[in-house]
Amino acid sequence: MQAIVLVGGQGTRLRSVVSELPKVMAPIGKRPFLSLLLDRLQSQGVNEVILAVGYLREPLMARFGDRHNGIALRYAVETEPLGTGGALRNALAMVERFPVFALNGDTYLELDCRAMERAHVAAGVELTIALRRVVENERYGCVTLAGDRIVGFAAQGVRTRLVSAGVYLFGGRLLDDPALPNSFSFERDFLEPRVPVIRPLAFETTGYFIDIGIPEDYRRAQRELPRREL
Repeated sequence: MQAIVLVGGQGTRLRSVVSELPKVMAPIGKRPFLSLLLDRLQSQGVNEVILAVGYLREPLMARFGDRHNGIALRYAVETEPLGTGGALRNALAMVERFPVFALNGDTYLELDCRAMERAHVAAGVELTIALRRVVENERYGCVTLAGDRIVGFAAQGVRTRLVSAGVYLFGGRLLDDPALPNSFSFERDFLEPRVPVIRPLAFETTGYFIDIGIPEDYRRAQRELPRREL
């Protein structure tokens, strides 16, 4: 299996604690967060990863090179900020076979990738999104479901609902639309207005989930993730 990992963001909310490294290089114990994420993907059968790099890419590329354990690494480089949508489109152009996973590099999710892929193929959809139920939901918008399909997104701040866990499975080059700008948000500019038409498949998981994008959750990841290493 192949995966795209978005690692080019500037991580402005985490800069107060990790100022000179890309966010995905933030240390967890003695290892960068991205190392743990790649190990997790390898354990699920992913053997090739395209890293969508941008901001502070040089230390990341120097640290990881073209291989991490059993995973071959390639790089989709953005020379100017492209947003999550532009970065995904740039990386999807390098994909030879589908479906392909795509995920945010600051999120760790214990997900059964093969089960998600089986559900995706059986449903014959363009896009599947991993969902996770959270109790405190001040940071994430919630999904609206019709059966097993996602048909909308609710506002942030709703408690005890399903949220996107930041892992997608693309059935093809969904972003090959010449009308899209060079830089755009995949979630806000592309997915939200088109979700009633695309109707992505919802794949709910109960696996461990953490997003290190803010200092308090990064500190929690420093406590919890070393105990979960494979």
